[in-house]
Amino acid sequence: MQDSPRPDTQHDGAPGDSSTTINIAVSADAIGHRGTIEELATKSLESRNLTGRFVVTDDLQTTAAALSYAGDLIVVPGVGQRFDASVFDGVVRVDFGECAPDRSPGVRHHIRGRGIDGIHFAVESVYHHKFHRGIDISYGDHPDQCAVLRIPAGSGPFPVAVLVHGGYWRARWQYDLMDALAVDLTRRGYATWNVEYRRPDEHNWYAMTSDISQSLQTLQSVYQEWNLDLDRIVTVGHSAGGQLVLRLAADSGSNTVRPALTVSLAGVLDLRTADERWLSEGAVSSAVGGRYAEHPAIYDDSSPIARLPIGCAHLIACGVSDDSDLLEISRSFSDSAEGTTDVTTHVEGPGGHFDIIDPTSAIWARVAAEIDSRLL
Repeated sequence: MQDSPRPDTQHDGAPGDSSTTINIAVSADAIGHRGTIEELATKSLESRNLTGRFVVTDDLQTTAAALSYAGDLIVVPGVGQRFDASVFDGVVRVDFGECAPDRSPGVRHHIRGRGIDGIHFAVESVYHHKFHRGIDISYGDHPDQCAVLRIPAGSGPFPVAVLVHGGYWRARWQYDLMDALAVDLTRRGYATWNVEYRRPDEHNWYAMTSDISQSLQTLQSVYQEWNLDLDRIVTVGHSAGGQLVLRLAADSGSNTVRPALTVSLAGVLDLRTADERWLSEGAVSSAVGGRYAEHPAIYDDSSPIARLPIGCAHLIACGVSDDSDLLEISRSFSDSAEGTTDVTTHVEGPGGHFDIIDPTSAIWARVAAEIDSRLL
């Protein structure tokens, strides 16, 4: 399904206007302490100058139907509980625990396994979809093989920013994490291609790697329609996405579509070290399918530090308050890259792991300025 493109502008609706209303309907069985979740919902809405109602109910279906007439809708049925979304126009479903994705008709986005913070992510998802909507384009047959294209104002040709989210290669983390950066880069004059992909915990390592490559090559089929400049592509990956975009650059020597610049934001750039230190409770071996001793070829082929020189200019950034291991890995990668033929730039600044994908942060401002200097 493709949405019609719409201007990428800040909303200025008055509080109480239905265009700025997001209602949240929660099954009573899904929550423990109502006040905690309601506080989170209120804070998230206010941060975007939105209004809405937070309703806890024993009859979610009926309550949701009533609320849907007065604004966008987020529903929390409870893990494993059925909710008939077919009568709604694109609800966002939230489950606090891990579960299978709800791909039933009427569910636009399903946020799962992120705890009660899922409420905040749901508000952000609705906000970006409502006021900074892009065009949904599939690059494969699986629902996760898709990307959101946003086009800036003007006639182009536009440089392209390809965004690849992180989440330690786990399916509960999705491309909504990069919405805010996509909006910021679109305002700066880039067409943005925010990529979703199959994750190893529900598929396998090779499916993910293939998806990232295929998503980039798909730009070849849409660039004329949207006046994209494929000679000015920057790939931007956060956390596990940093590993994915640098591996993509290393693999793309003979490809038709190649990045001119690759950016790692707090990337997991040394898989062997990350696994030895058991980062995120063994995320690397869980994703790859075993430890380095069991799969040395997969690790060496997938780990950016083992692939140097990458053969593409790259920018390596990390916040100084991030995980100390990720900070050291970024520094080690940059030091190693300086001894190769690669053109590399290292950026550090204040902030932690998620500050670097916050468009209001000082470190992102530095990264964005570096990208602009190369591609605009």
